[in-house]
Amino acid sequence: MELRRFKARDGREVVLRTPRWSDLDDMLDFINSLVEEGADINICQPYTREEEAEWLANLLASMEKGERISVVAEVEGHVIGHVEIRIGRCYESHTGVLGIAVKRGYRDRGIGTELMRMAEELARERGLRIITLAVFSTNSRAIHVYEKLGYRVVGRVERGIYKDGRYIDKLLMAKEI
Repeated sequence: MELRRFKARDGREVVLRTPRWSDLDDMLDFINSLVEEGADINICQPYTREEEAEWLANLLASMEKGERISVVAEVEGHVIGHVEIRIGRCYESHTGVLGIAVKRGYRDRGIGTELMRMAEELARERGLRIITLAVFSTNSRAIHVYEKLGYRVVGRVERGIYKDGRYIDKLLMAKEI
């Protein structure tokens, strides 16, 4: 389902919409391009098509059950960004954990910011009050976007990430929506 259209800073039209089964090959290319570039995400091995199909099936099922909010950004017919919020259960049902990624070549164009705004809007509609996220302390680009949107650091796990032979702190950020 299409949620919003806007022009990125480079003039390209971006469609924000919910993911669908036909996105499988685009989503596989998307995640594997992030792994290949060594992006600051917590996935370090490429996915097979079968693994991605299982992941996408689980995502779509959990969206249908109301356990996750998920939005993709599409440019020229291809998925180039994804945000999701995993909704807490039981006593944490007013909270959600956000994860976001934008493909190389599409960053710094306002796409990630719009993905996050859309996810927050959907989260508010679902009654969520607090969004949290984790970020590599070395990912200054992402931290800047999160702070610009009102997230603040609420915790730090020293040496919480081990990547490329070195330890990196993991920052925990939160925002009341």
